[in-house]
Amino acid sequence: MPKTQYFTATSIDGFIADQDNSLDWLFQADAAGDSAAGQQYREFFSQVGALATGATTYEWVLQHEHMLDKPENWPYHETPCWVFSHRQLPAVPGANISFVSGDVRPVHEQMRAAAGERNIWLVGGGDLVGQFADHGLLDEIILSIAPATLGAGAPLLPRRLMPGELTLTGCRADGPFASLSYAVSPRQLTP
Repeated sequence: MPKTQYFTATSIDGFIADQDNSLDWLFQADAAGDSAAGQQYREFFSQVGALATGATTYEWVLQHEHMLDKPENWPYHETPCWVFSHRQLPAVPGANISFVSGDVRPVHEQMRAAAGERNIWLVGGGDLVGQFADHGLLDEIILSIAPATLGAGAPLLPRRLMPGELTLTGCRADGPFASLSYAVSPRQLTP
């Protein structure tokens, strides 16, 4: 059955971006470029049928990868992408992007329909993923833990998920990274 997954890299101390919303620290940790973590990403993405990201993550990809000048480098190919934002953002020419805001539940329904039998990837940030978790729409967390500490920055998942809600399903070394995966139990939601 298709899953809604949060697949991300994090520092040892639980940050997905530094205080400047940069991922440069992550590229330093993965200097080999074709590491086991890269292979894990390629295997993961081959099963993705739709994805969602927040505005800050989207803007970082736009700037870091020069997407408006080089739209052919859009990393998600033809995969439908929903960008959550409360402001106007430029679209990558030719990319399958929908800009949305508000409640994640109706967007999740659209994503589920677009993904078909494939998975939904919640790219980040952590607060956006937390909104999906708040509504019981997060099935799995997959972490690549980088050999770095940042001290501060964008938190991995600024929500309280307790041990009864998370079940470890995988743990392995991937080069300098540790890879962990957790199944997320459905939350008891209040109306």
